[in-house]
Amino acid sequence: MSARAVRIDTIRHVHCTVLRASGELDHAGRARLSARIREVWDWSDGPILVFDLTDVVFYDSSLIGALAVALQRVRATRSGRIILASPPDRLLTALERTGLLEYVEIRGGLQETVAEIMIERERGRKRRAGSGGASVEEGRGARDFRTALPYLR
Repeated sequence: MSARAVRIDTIRHVHCTVLRASGELDHAGRARLSARIREVWDWSDGPILVFDLTDVVFYDSSLIGALAVALQRVRATRSGRIILASPPDRLLTALERTGLLEYVEIRGGLQETVAEIMIERERGRKRRAGSGGASVEEGRGARDFRTALPYLR
């Protein structure tokens, strides 16, 4: 493995899993990232996967492909969230052009993102305990993936 090959570290939090990639994410890196996503999928309720890509020095369409696979799984299981913490502008442009941007959540820094998720989950838990019933996550309406992801049918 070259010094710049992609490295994928995972951090398991109570309410989310962080996937931190660094190095070069190319075709071989996509396979590794996709495999890691499958491995950690059930680590958190939902699941909530937070991607920290700030240390990725190179990526090609393989990164978009890996994110599309994760979004496909969200669609197939009808649960989960894909969050990008401080993604580079170039990635946002690519996601917008492919129609995937509306299906991922964009947040600020990694620490702030994890803290926000913890607060959201705690508030949701307290609402459910106080109301005696299940609550629906705010701001999370039904999404029709067939429109933006026709190749995932």
